[in-house]
Amino acid sequence: MKPSGNQEIEVKLRVTHPPALRRRLARLGARGGPGARIHETNTLFDTPQGGLAKHGQLLRLRLEKPARKARGSREAIPRAVLTYKGPAEKPNAAEAAQGKSFSATRGKRYKVREELEVVVADPQQLRLILEALGLRGWFRYEKYRTTYRLPASQRWAAGLHVELDETPIGNFVELEGPPEAIDRAAQLLGYRPADYISKTYLSLYLSQCRKQGVEPGDMLFPAK
Repeated sequence: MKPSGNQEIEVKLRVTHPPALRRRLARLGARGGPGARIHETNTLFDTPQGGLAKHGQLLRLRLEKPARKARGSREAIPRAVLTYKGPAEKPNAAEAAQGKSFSATRGKRYKVREELEVVVADPQQLRLILEALGLRGWFRYEKYRTTYRLPASQRWAAGLHVELDETPIGNFVELEGPPEAIDRAAQLLGYRPADYISKTYLSLYLSQCRKQGVEPGDMLFPAK
């Protein structure tokens, strides 16, 4: 089963040794193009009562810019993207009891939810609009993301997105696309379905804070 245009199907995999992962990607012919490593600053918006989160919804404003400025070039203007994500789908209990494959396991093995995105010309004006509607930016997190492309000769990987994320809580690789391609890519990268993570970065961050006994804040890198 392939995802629809507005459906996100993905898993995260924890990366303990990024050089080893990059070598495996290279053996698959995966390449990160010029400017593939991007710095992201993400802000989640919600009502003061947390109305979106209560319904499993997410509204995010992301600012993206190249992690490294090219020599002699001007500072890049961040690209702004507004994203809405719907509630995560859950497996159908009847189908699960019958041992059906994707529809029975997607809620356990993959994160499956509606995703809508639009590029924003003026993020500051958008913030003012969201705030005028009663929303507030309540959580910020940042990461460095490197996007890899597999060659067209790897036909099984059509529609697959491979992204290496460096975050304040560790490194992860995200695989997004058709479930069959996710499974094959994960196996070739040295992972098993038991390694799949369907949690958001917010959930992973809050879990780490609880384990460490620290008060959650924003998930940011230490100031340089």
